[in-house]
Amino acid sequence: MKSEQIKEITDKATEQLVAALNAGRSEALTGYLKAIGRFHRYSLYNVMLIASQKPSASHVAGFRTWNQLGRFVKKGEKGILILAPIVRRKAENQEDRDQASASIAGFRTAYVFDVSQTDGQELPHIGMVQGDPREYRERLRTFADAQGISVEYSSEIAPARGTSSGGCIKLLPGQSEAEEFFTLAHELAHELLHRGDRRGTTSRRIRETEAEAIAFVVCHAVGLETGSAASDYIQLWNGDAKVLTESLGYVRQAASQMLTALTDA
Repeated sequence: MKSEQIKEITDKATEQLVAALNAGRSEALTGYLKAIGRFHRYSLYNVMLIASQKPSASHVAGFRTWNQLGRFVKKGEKGILILAPIVRRKAENQEDRDQASASIAGFRTAYVFDVSQTDGQELPHIGMVQGDPREYRERLRTFADAQGISVEYSSEIAPARGTSSGGCIKLLPGQSEAEEFFTLAHELAHELLHRGDRRGTTSRRIRETEAEAIAFVVCHAVGLETGSAASDYIQLWNGDAKVLTESLGYVRQAASQMLTALTDA
């Protein structure tokens, strides 16, 4: 594939992504944001408590929270004990209570349940990548190796699908081949663009927008169906069309580097 063709594919794909971002948040993303807004963030101590009682737990929430999400705890399921803070507000009178500062007076025991202990509506999720990456999957790994970047699997990175840490990419096992290809392209983008001087001059939002845009372009070029996956992810990081447009030069650079390796093999 000639450089002119790669540029044409890259330009067309990024235009599609910009249009998707300008169109606003998808229904899937809106549902996803509502869902994660209802899940509590847990302290390290509570994470350890959850893991010791139910090592396979992936998404936990209280009884009422599951009900709000349209799911219900199965009969006979045993709750997972955690410690919940007792919050007290300091106010001189009832009228001032809304503006009063909060303080933790202590802790109480509470119970949460893993999603596997519930039945009901499917949890909303970000759009999935579909299709068959064919020989390009191995070619992308070969490209990573040529860059001196190791690729390995680790279940410990869950719920993240992939991570990169300067020369080492870890992928979550169990993804479909299309999802894994997309994830690897995303993490390779970080390795190519965000391990040098630019890391100190860019925000997390910009880096995630660029990486997801590059993964979108590369997947589009090899015929994978990304649906709303890329635009949903970018919006989740509060990225937008303006951020992407300002980064297009870097997006084209990294995408072209990957596509050249994929098509010249």
